Amino acid sequence: MRVQHSCRGLLVTISTHYIMYLGSLVELASSDDLYASPLHPYTQALMSAIPLHDPQRKIQHIPLTGDVPSPINPPAGCRFHTRCAYVVDQCKSVAPEWRELRPDHFVACHIAK
Repeated sequence: MRVQHSCRGLLVTISTHYIMYLGSLVELASSDDLYASPLHPYTQALMSAIPLHDPQRKIQHIPLTGDVPSPINPPAGCRFHTRCAYVVDQCKSVAPEWRELRPDHFVACHIAK
């Protein structure tokens, strides 16, 4: 496994991406699918932070609010719920299960469609 903090460099070298938040896997997909249509809110925020080489293309930056929870004492339920703009009550108490929402595109999120 290779850990990289620069998403742009990964697009060329890795065909499948594993997106983690606070030590938990939240999304798994091919490079093409992940960059074209991320499903998890954390992945969406990550993708919106990638600078574009084309100044004519605009992308809406998705800011993450709040503080990052402690990885030693993560929150109950979905670990991302304290910073998620789409949080629902279920996110606060129930850890999301892996779902395959598209062929070979998996996500651990209650609200992803």
